[in-house]
Amino acid sequence: MIVMARLTRITFDPAVMGGKPCIRGMRVTVGMIVGLFAAGRTEQEILKAYPYLEAEDLREALAYAAWRAEEADVPMTNP
Repeated sequence: MIVMARLTRITFDPAVMGGKPCIRGMRVTVGMIVGLFAAGRTEQEILKAYPYLEAEDLREALAYAAWRAEEADVPMTNP
């Protein structure tokens, strides 16, 4: 299981991209990075297109997405 405290490059700020998870406070969302990988882009292509990103940013975006995909929603019952 991934511990969120280890994901130091994923930030949340209501003033940036509506509070979506972003890379180091930039206007680059985790969803955008995951979408680029899903579209078949390689790490090298993404880093070339976004030179202000680092390889570790991409790894943390994928780690965060994997953690969220494994997250289980537990419905709350009324007392």
